[in-house]
Amino acid sequence: MRRNIIDEAMFVIETKKTIREAAKDLDISKSQLHRDLNEKLKDIDSNLYLEIKTIFLEHNKNKHINGGQATKLKYAKGD
Repeated sequence: MRRNIIDEAMFVIETKKTIREAAKDLDISKSQLHRDLNEKLKDIDSNLYLEIKTIFLEHNKNKHINGGQATKLKYAKGD
């Protein structure tokens, strides 16, 4: 189990993918990935946890921009 969590963390660090994207690629649920990386990883490897936390904070800062772009595209297409 520890190895899987570390592998998940390394995947996210290397690809900088969001939880949603990474969960899809790793074929696990978003909830499980979030729990592994935000709760369990802290006890396993604090350095990896801090790297993941930094990536997820960056994703949160950009979330509103991505949502705005998606809405703009939606209405530009006329859907």
